[in-house]
Amino acid sequence: MSNAEFPLLGYRLNRMPRTFADQTRRIYDRLALVYPLSTHLFHSRAHRCALEEAGLRDGMSILEVATGSGEMFRRLVRLNPSGKTLGLDLSRAMAAKTLQRIRRAFPDAQAQTHAVDARFMPFPDRCFDALVCCYLFELLAPEDIERTLAEFHRVLRPGGTLALVLIGQDGALFDRLYRLLGRLAPAMWGRQLDGTLRHLILARHFRIERERDVRQIGYPSRIIIARK
Repeated sequence: MSNAEFPLLGYRLNRMPRTFADQTRRIYDRLALVYPLSTHLFHSRAHRCALEEAGLRDGMSILEVATGSGEMFRRLVRLNPSGKTLGLDLSRAMAAKTLQRIRRAFPDAQAQTHAVDARFMPFPDRCFDALVCCYLFELLAPEDIERTLAEFHRVLRPGGTLALVLIGQDGALFDRLYRLLGRLAPAMWGRQLDGTLRHLILARHFRIERERDVRQIGYPSRIIIARK
């Protein structure tokens, strides 16, 4: 599929600015072959529940930001066979691997993945019906969380759906372990987010409609569904 067949794409695809995110990109480039295992073990249930809560339907224009290994992106393409589904990831290797798998599984789908920095998305205003993002904000600095949410709000159409999946908190062993991992390798693990993110979502003029906690093999996730 050419860019001309997907009119939402812009000239800045795969041309990201050099920032401190380079370290995160390099780490996930190296993990592209093995990362799908952890996604299936710890994230797949949260992905499924997020789609149930979001109420997405076929025929939409859907953007996923931070596709990772593509487990959620595959669900979105399957859900949206007659619509357009676009995936972005900071890691070129992750984006390429995801697209290879999608091409094999859904050869006729209007679906693409590209390496794009979510803080600087090359799309016109109000061009997507829905935006899905899983486990990204934990890796961003506070100012970049605000910048990314501003981009999310910009590219969503009025009434558009924002579906977020975050690393949850359980107040016990998991939280202590995650804080330790975050200190050892912040570019890979990031850190858990407290209620501050919820306030930032509301401050960006999203309306939060539903929230849900999900656990898989002891790994907690939090789902937030908001509307522009």
